[in-house]
Amino acid sequence: MRGVALLGATGSIGDSTLSVLALHPDHYRLEVVAARRNVARMQEICQQFAPPVAVLTEPAAAADLRAALGGAHPTRVLAGREALEHVVRTPAVDVVVAGIVGAAGLESSLAAARAGKTLLLANKEALVMAGGLFMDAVRRGGAMLLPIDSETNAMFQCLPGYRCGEPAAEHGVRRLLLTASGGPFLRTPAADMARATPEQACAHPRWVMGRKISVDSATLMNKGLEVIESAWLFGLPDSAIEVVVHPQSVVHSLVEYCDGSLLAQLASPDMRVPIAHALAWPQRQASGASTLNLFDVAQLDFEPPDRARFPCLDLAYQALRAGGTAGAILNAANEVAVQAFLEGRLAFGDITGVIGATLDRLPAMPAGTLETVLAADDAARRIATSQVQFRC
Repeated sequence: MRGVALLGATGSIGDSTLSVLALHPDHYRLEVVAARRNVARMQEICQQFAPPVAVLTEPAAAADLRAALGGAHPTRVLAGREALEHVVRTPAVDVVVAGIVGAAGLESSLAAARAGKTLLLANKEALVMAGGLFMDAVRRGGAMLLPIDSETNAMFQCLPGYRCGEPAAEHGVRRLLLTASGGPFLRTPAADMARATPEQACAHPRWVMGRKISVDSATLMNKGLEVIESAWLFGLPDSAIEVVVHPQSVVHSLVEYCDGSLLAQLASPDMRVPIAHALAWPQRQASGASTLNLFDVAQLDFEPPDRARFPCLDLAYQALRAGGTAGAILNAANEVAVQAFLEGRLAFGDITGVIGATLDRLPAMPAGTLETVLAADDAARRIATSQVQFRC
């Protein structure tokens, strides 16, 4: 029986993880659930699973959850990021599912890595912002890092015997092929994309995701962030990581070996598949996802991304090549721009401009400490915010 801490319990990763855990009550116990402020959903989770600890990072929301559960409920409710970092280090927790979106998930993920936990990483931004620091924490803490993004998990599955952080080239890998659905605007003319609404950008054709990651998919920034994530996970340069548009979202990624072999992982587009794989690794277990029927799929299409229409992809490669704090700057500017778009303060077509201008105005520095990374994140947010206001 393994104790699980689920960070980001009220989001799509949280829902998928809870679904898998419910299938295997004899193998896992939910020790910790954490979210930002969704009291209603946290109450439902606590009523169903009765975890010993629940954390809401917003103190007012934590107080509301305590009141909603009542004094007789077995779940102890804690508040704040410090509490979150503390609970992931407790001995009762064996596995940490890092599903908090964006920069907000960096410090708790680092805490889990330093504590030597089995870390199921959906929070790609932790590696985008602080890849060197993060992988060093994994090594020093003796943590087991398992990616649960569908694409990076697919590549991991195509590398038997591999441990994240090792140079994949030493395992005979020549290239990683990172698949992208193309998002909701794959065939949309550039002029129409520039005027897209948040509802249109969030209408993903294949995946059910949160609003922020849905917009990232629409700009292809999500794929750019995964390029940076993959470089750290698999120890490869940007030249060995290629993005391939695959609209059916059936092939979740491929690994090309030096002998010319291409290994691919195929499955229904369902996040329960990579989560179930990582929870059971190195074994296999049921995920609850539907079986892929190749006769229904019938056809698999692949094409290169249109970099002129999706310039966020090149910005991500630019940040990867620059190194240091460039990833933190890229991520912060993107979070500010996407939030402004979702709130109606920025046009979809201006998201790239805000990110590019922020990268140009804030030179990358060596990312030797967490404080340096967080300082770059803060500075980038201020510059990006001014860029949003300039474009209003």
